[in-house]
Amino acid sequence: MTHSRLLLGIVAIGLVAACSSIIPEGQPQQPPAIPVAPNAASLGVSAGPAFDSLAISAVDASHALDAFVASCHVPQRRDDVSGLTRQGDWAEPCDAAANWRRDDARRFFGSYFTPVVVGDGQGFATGYFEPQIVGSATRRPGLDVPVYAVPHDLERCWRDGTPMSQREGRAPLSRRTPDGACVPYYSRAEIDDGALAGRGLEIGWAADPVEFFFLQIQGSGQLVAPDGQITRIGYAAQNGKAYTGIGRLMRERGLIGPGTQYATSMQGIMQYLRDHPAQGRAIMRENESWIFFRVLEGPGPIGSIGVPVSAENSVAVDPGFVPYGAPVILDLDRDEADGLWVAQDTGGAIKGANRFDTFWGAGTRARDIAGGMSGRGRALVLLPREAANRLIP
Repeated sequence: MTHSRLLLGIVAIGLVAACSSIIPEGQPQQPPAIPVAPNAASLGVSAGPAFDSLAISAVDASHALDAFVASCHVPQRRDDVSGLTRQGDWAEPCDAAANWRRDDARRFFGSYFTPVVVGDGQGFATGYFEPQIVGSATRRPGLDVPVYAVPHDLERCWRDGTPMSQREGRAPLSRRTPDGACVPYYSRAEIDDGALAGRGLEIGWAADPVEFFFLQIQGSGQLVAPDGQITRIGYAAQNGKAYTGIGRLMRERGLIGPGTQYATSMQGIMQYLRDHPAQGRAIMRENESWIFFRVLEGPGPIGSIGVPVSAENSVAVDPGFVPYGAPVILDLDRDEADGLWVAQDTGGAIKGANRFDTFWGAGTRARDIAGGMSGRGRALVLLPREAANRLIP
């Protein structure tokens, strides 16, 4: 969900809550209450069921093993802020995974990992996908919505008048004026009105401003030209403005939901925006956040840990509660999401224990599943045996 995270975590729950990152796309239900705890170790973990007792198919395990190998270097090099593992815990399973037979992947996970329950283990999962919209790397008739790269004047600086006592952490994303002043960066409305036009920042052009708005929420996607040529774009930066979920605004105003013809889903929101273009444009502008992109090469969008995420194998997590690179097992009331996933991303809406955002890839099926995903049930995190034995003697 970061963006390189795909945003990151969205859209309907991301539309009804303030999200960013490869953004989730579930139905607008609120996630369960998140226990107040800084990380998984402080919240507490307990032993889960034995791996061999879990209904994980050989095919699911094989695909998860590929995803695990792709990101195995991350937990070995990065401190685990969840407090559950140490870098050395991952050496044995990572070494074994490199040459493990894919048709015997289920035995690999059963041999090197222990299922544990974080907190109460009650999971909540949404879904995200890689949008495909009509567009091109070059401007063509009917393709008039600019896709911008990161502007040269986007930087972090302290605004004039900010007291020294408040200058802690990173300075806000801003811009420098010709006279050297540090001011807020352009909002979505200002960029829509042409604040960046004519500066050579266009790396692509889209046909539909509504589709592009949702691609920005997702944080990455594909521009598909009329001749079939595909340009994959991914998150590069953001304008420093807060994300506002327009789904929540529209529901509060009675524009979507009960009593209207528009469902509280991504599809329903998009239909309203198209049926009411002037009002829809104004609503989209209320989300002042704007995403800048870069052209991506390779097989898929990049997650927050710098690894391409893969359809139906990658899941976005809160790294404070699930170690990056860890396998995760979901058993939800949405059967499509049941099975083995690997934590390879995060997102602005993915916060707290047992909160997940499942990645479904690109295309119509991915869009339909992600757009309606809102699953609840049991969640297990697979920890290297050495880590699990230390936590649960």
